[in-house]
Amino acid sequence: MTRVALVTGGSRGVGFGIARALVDDGWTTYVTSRKGTGPDCAIALPCDHTDDDAVAGIFSEISTRSGQLDLLVNNAWAAPRGFGGFSDPFWKRPVDDWDTLIGVGLRAHYVSSVFAARLMTTTGRGLIANISSFGSRGHLHSVLYGMSKTALDKMAADMAVELQGTGVNAVSLWLGLIRTELLMSLGIDEFAGFSLARAEDPEFVGRVISRLATDPALADLNGHSLVTAELGASYGVVNNDGTPPDSHRAAFGGGPLFPPASAPAPTLVPEKDTR
Repeated sequence: MTRVALVTGGSRGVGFGIARALVDDGWTTYVTSRKGTGPDCAIALPCDHTDDDAVAGIFSEISTRSGQLDLLVNNAWAAPRGFGGFSDPFWKRPVDDWDTLIGVGLRAHYVSSVFAARLMTTTGRGLIANISSFGSRGHLHSVLYGMSKTALDKMAADMAVELQGTGVNAVSLWLGLIRTELLMSLGIDEFAGFSLARAEDPEFVGRVISRLATDPALADLNGHSLVTAELGASYGVVNNDGTPPDSHRAAFGGGPLFPPASAPAPTLVPEKDTR
């Protein structure tokens, strides 16, 4: 069966690795970026995710070319001016940090989700996956970064309520430390106290998403925030070098994620190791 995915912000970093893993797993994979670049064999489309009309055009093109969309990975993100300024407290940062961290890191995800849901609900299947982080649980990078990630978790939870009965699901994914090319080029062994040897490859995240999107029990996870390292362990998915990455849940206080603890938490049952 043909499976069609869109990864926003897929020209480099996490999005590039996710898209590459989806291509390797047989997905027809579209990626967006400002310059219209992406992994080999992916269909790269130029898109400014602050332009709603441009975003609408992307989904129209996917509908015309493929006739369906089964997976949206909301990954588009823009750094504020002077990314290193994340070490400064919020009152010393420019107010227009909002325009990137909220305008792109949150609003663009909502806009893409609207257009994706319109396609997915017509076919009665699909997954909208937000790339979130442990910044929802504890302070990470900046006030606005944490706000945007927490809002993504709430967005997935509430979208799941309104998507009930459509066959379409929404989740938010908490990634750990990611071994991007940029991070690995620094020649360090750990970052923010976390070991790079036990971090996640971008392709690992993509393989986890591929398994999640095709999981027969996906509906049970609808609306939940999920840790990619823990999903990987349950699916038997490992890094490129064969190692399983660590979950950062304990480092950020443990306990349930989202929705609130009153909602039933999903049970992740490890699959038989076939390595």
